[in-house]
Amino acid sequence: MQIAIIAHDTKKELMTQFCIAYCGILSKHNLCATSITAKYISEATGLKIEKLMTGEHGGEQQIASRIAYDEIDVLLFFRSTSPSGSYDEEEFELLSMCDRHNVPVATNIATAEVLICALERGDLDWREIVNPHSDYNRNKNSQV
Repeated sequence: MQIAIIAHDTKKELMTQFCIAYCGILSKHNLCATSITAKYISEATGLKIEKLMTGEHGGEQQIASRIAYDEIDVLLFFRSTSPSGSYDEEEFELLSMCDRHNVPVATNIATAEVLICALERGDLDWREIVNPHSDYNRNKNSQV
């Protein structure tokens, strides 16, 4: 499966700790993340992560584009819970894109744990129908 990871600045440490805890499961999948988040996670876990641009320089848009082309199967997006006072249109568009393309998304650690455990059990294998061209699904199907 293709897993995209985003963590706002106040959630990067929490995301890193989450990835440490679930490193065994995450290592079986293809990961991409916004640049600084990818750096934190890869340094802490040794996981291979495709680094995208930073969130403020287009990383979230890169992920949204991949979602639009059904190239992402799961989004882990730990958002800041501090009120910013402004409406974040890019964040809204990213989450709307997940809704339109039926991409499971976790915005907090509790939901992320549920998704990762479901992923390990095979509960998200229906994504193979939606995203049959991902490296993960191509390799899995060739083994059958």
